[in-house]
Amino acid sequence: MSKEKQFVTEITPQQEDFSRWYIDVIKKAELMDYSPVRGCIVFRPDGYEIWEHIREELDRRFKETGHRNAYFPLFIPESFFQKEKEHVEGFNPELPWVTEAGGEVLEEKLAIRPTSETMIGHMYSKWIQSYRDLPVLINQWANVVRWEKRTLPFLRTSEFLWQEGHTAHETEEEARQETMLMLKTYREFVEDYLAIPVIEGQKTPSEKFAGAVDTFSIEAMMKDGRAVQAGTSHYLGTNFAVAFDIKFLGRENEQEFVHTTSWGVSTRLIGSLIMVHGDDRGLALPPKVAPTQVIMIPIGPAKLRDQVVGRANELFGELKQAGVRVRMDDRSDISPGWKFNEYEMRGVPVRLEIGPRDMENGVCILVSRITGEKRVVEQANLVEEVRKMLADVHQEMYDRAKQFRDEHFYTVDSIDEMKAEMEEKRGFTLAGWCGSEACEKHVKDETGATSRNIPFDPQEKKTTCLVCGEAAKHTVVFARAY
Repeated sequence: MSKEKQFVTEITPQQEDFSRWYIDVIKKAELMDYSPVRGCIVFRPDGYEIWEHIREELDRRFKETGHRNAYFPLFIPESFFQKEKEHVEGFNPELPWVTEAGGEVLEEKLAIRPTSETMIGHMYSKWIQSYRDLPVLINQWANVVRWEKRTLPFLRTSEFLWQEGHTAHETEEEARQETMLMLKTYREFVEDYLAIPVIEGQKTPSEKFAGAVDTFSIEAMMKDGRAVQAGTSHYLGTNFAVAFDIKFLGRENEQEFVHTTSWGVSTRLIGSLIMVHGDDRGLALPPKVAPTQVIMIPIGPAKLRDQVVGRANELFGELKQAGVRVRMDDRSDISPGWKFNEYEMRGVPVRLEIGPRDMENGVCILVSRITGEKRVVEQANLVEEVRKMLADVHQEMYDRAKQFRDEHFYTVDSIDEMKAEMEEKRGFTLAGWCGSEACEKHVKDETGATSRNIPFDPQEKKTTCLVCGEAAKHTVVFARAY
């Protein structure tokens, strides 16, 4: 078998080994490569461009809601972490430290940023003096480092890219409104842009962010039935304000502590969209973030090649001018069939074929990566037809992902029922929980599943705890997770 054919065919089937399938796909599609530093990856151009499209759209949405970008230092003094006890205990095992620089031992060791609440809290204490200074609505695009013991490209790496929003407010009500606004922003983005259905809810106390009063999340189901926490929004109360002395002169001329929030999504979203939408042919990329939305492939005999490529170039120009991310593969030494396979594997949403007969008839063929549907369309209406197919591909991807999630979502009444379901099936389980941390831990010990969140709108309200049988305080989604 030629090297070219191996490139597009050697992908482990999902049912055989999902983890192997995932690694095969991201490597063969050239989204990333391993670096010489343990747990760190190199984002190759296609992988990084997916992140760029995520970043551009989220940045637009943040700015529409009044947020502005800033940048804070990568290094954080150790003393900052000691100020918020719960926060340092939550992050301490993952923290890498700088103890020496410029050939000298540092007076105070510096953590490499795992998140920026402490640094930003310090700066806000300088910037906020009066209620007139509020609210402060800041976002940061940055890299962070958490020294993970077990890593998986995009989903769990020692260094990753993310955004972290940090806001300060006059009242608890305003801060809580901000927390929920950003959770809604994430849900709408992930569903409308990445075609991934999510479950919104509140984290249990044991699963909330270190130092938060309340944490809220959106949870997505991968094709192996595992969960990915696709985004989080935290109401921090006055915890960090007290720790960092972020006070302001209130309307009644008294000193008050601000109420703060933080919220973030990361390059985990790239891993999520691969695991939600990919199949045994390779990647399937949502059109709105695909580096290439349309791949043009001229076909036909060599003697007519120049004419076909010439017309394809004209159509290419029309699509590009209309803002479509389009590429053309006019290599003459590679067969059209091999190109079809390659770009399917790379997840390009739409393939455009044009040959001599299509030229004569003023048409071309559009092919959907998701359904394989072929549409013969008029060249005169090409831009409109391409946009329509891209929209249809997005909707089909969302519908399929939602159908998969619905088919792999089970309700249970007892831990034994949950264990039986998880041994035979993959997916999420909905169960009642009394609120006891011991019962929640028992579920994890017995099944390997963690509470994902307490959904705002569960499909069924459970009345008894799956472990102890007492009255349920909450209906909870449980799943094994990345």
